Amino acid sequence: MLAKTLLHSHNVWLALIFGLFSTQLLAQDGVQPETVLGYQPTQKDVVIETPKPEEVKQCKLKVEQHGNGSGWALYGPQGQLLRRFIDTDGNQRVDEFKYYQHGLEVYRDLDTNGDDKIDQSRWLNTQGTRWGIDTDQDGKIDTWKMISAEEATREAIMAMANRDPHRLQAVFISEADVKALGLTQQIGDRFLANRTNITAQMQKILGSTKVLTPKTEWARFDSSMLMPNLIPADAGKASNDLLVYENVMAIVMNDEESGFVQIGEMIKIGDAWKLTQVPKPIEGNQFEVAEGGLLLQPAIAGMPAGATEGLTPEMKELLDQLQELDTKSPTAESTREEMVRFNVARAQLLDKIGEQATSAEDKKLWLRQRLEMIATATQMDAFPNGLQVLQQSIQKLRSQDAAKDLIAFAVFQEMVLKYNTRLQTAQAEDRADVQTAWLKSLEEFVKEFPEAPESADALLQLAITSELNGNAKEARVWYTNLVTDYSSSQAAKRGEGALRRLGLEGQPITLAGATLGNGRPLSLASYRGKVTAIIFWATWCKPCTEDLPQIQELHRTYQRDGFEIVGVNLDSPGADIDGYLKNNRVAWPHIYEEGGLESRPALEFGIYSLPTMFLVDKTGKVVSNSASVDDLKKLVPQLLKQ
Repeated sequence: MLAKTLLHSHNVWLALIFGLFSTQLLAQDGVQPETVLGYQPTQKDVVIETPKPEEVKQCKLKVEQHGNGSGWALYGPQGQLLRRFIDTDGNQRVDEFKYYQHGLEVYRDLDTNGDDKIDQSRWLNTQGTRWGIDTDQDGKIDTWKMISAEEATREAIMAMANRDPHRLQAVFISEADVKALGLTQQIGDRFLANRTNITAQMQKILGSTKVLTPKTEWARFDSSMLMPNLIPADAGKASNDLLVYENVMAIVMNDEESGFVQIGEMIKIGDAWKLTQVPKPIEGNQFEVAEGGLLLQPAIAGMPAGATEGLTPEMKELLDQLQELDTKSPTAESTREEMVRFNVARAQLLDKIGEQATSAEDKKLWLRQRLEMIATATQMDAFPNGLQVLQQSIQKLRSQDAAKDLIAFAVFQEMVLKYNTRLQTAQAEDRADVQTAWLKSLEEFVKEFPEAPESADALLQLAITSELNGNAKEARVWYTNLVTDYSSSQAAKRGEGALRRLGLEGQPITLAGATLGNGRPLSLASYRGKVTAIIFWATWCKPCTEDLPQIQELHRTYQRDGFEIVGVNLDSPGADIDGYLKNNRVAWPHIYEEGGLESRPALEFGIYSLPTMFLVDKTGKVVSNSASVDDLKKLVPQLLKQ
């Protein structure tokens, strides 16, 4: 890389500047902005601000003091900081190379051992949290000191798209990680087995997929879990607490087509999230749920995994059989027949263990695991007659007068499986009937199981569907029931925000947050006296991008008359927001908080689809809480005249 090869010569002239010359004589040493701009980040995955050729002469190069060290900074034509290269310890050798976007540092290369070679790279502020270590200093990240779960999935997708096993290994759990976490040998061996021969696994997957191609781009992170789960050390899985995501999915884009890639179970080691299996693309229209992870499989309640004291001989034998079976679980190389045999055998063992369990809580844990496994495996086409097996299980639980929450769990699994199965096989003209049946089943579920946690999700789906069908009155009823009856649920937070959004028209709106790029506070109150559009958007949202040219034209046409736009970005960490804004020349400011669709701004207004647009008049009152581009074209000129 250029930065690495020029580092030594750069240190030589920097030493001359700081040791012999004053800032007034800087230009005489031959150092010009062009020289500084010749240095580039060692990692390609960076978006930095670079002036146009005709603007370079307007840039200013300054020598600055930094504690015990010194450095020089390059400022752009508007006075914005572009580069800052620093000798932090005063030894007359540059060891920090900082790069900026819109005046904010977004990337830093580090030489931590003084050998004039970059060995660490950091992404900062709007470009994420990554901190990579290049152990052999060859320009490739070997391990991650810090990386979020979202960014780890992005690295994995880009590794697959670029056919780069080394890049994938960097975000894959390693033997050192297994030891650091203190994982049990059984779990550690399983994870390390998944790491074996990554190159061959990648080649096999990439040789038969249309989802992952050299042009594939990561769009966003998704998981069936709203937040990571913490497994305490005394659960018997490891000697330390574990932070885990299960059923992680990456959403990818191929030009204008979206796709899904199973990431599976992820685990946090220090400040870095790691994968535990090679990503698996989902082909065609069949939606597959990832195989349940090892770490969240329940143990006997109140007893560390593997401890069998006090259990009956029958239970001990069954647990030993389950442990033995799990050591032979399918891998990426397994055939469908092998997966089916494993799933059937495991379901039978879980059923027997559940029957043998002496406490009600133990029984529920084991039977829930069986039910969920059957539903998941059926959607993966790896369990024969799974829907019928679930239905038989429900009948058995009802006849035994089992715990209400266990029956509710089983019924909900069966409902979701039935809906997905019908949707996959339905003809286009029959899809409306499938949707109607699904909504009816949700209503019946809420009536039968009002105290089940799944009812909160059912109510949210009913409310959202009513909104999508244009029935705001019915949606308010469902949202109100959700907020009233399930106030402590995550779904209720979105429901409360949705009620706020639905009631906005004719009312003043309060919206404030940190501005994307510089972190400065932005409040809608400062736009009083102007007609303002508020747009909730994300880089992965295709309709957002399609609407953008028309919205930009409206902004150019009416900005002088008092029309402004405030964006609210709902991307997850790791998305190239800056690159998107630069490539599409988006001029207005944006509020941003981490969390994507689960962030504070999204929950505050119950946002569930993008784009969502509000239109606010000069007095600060909302004219429309669901404006379209056509609405803006019609209403903005009218409101500006008022």
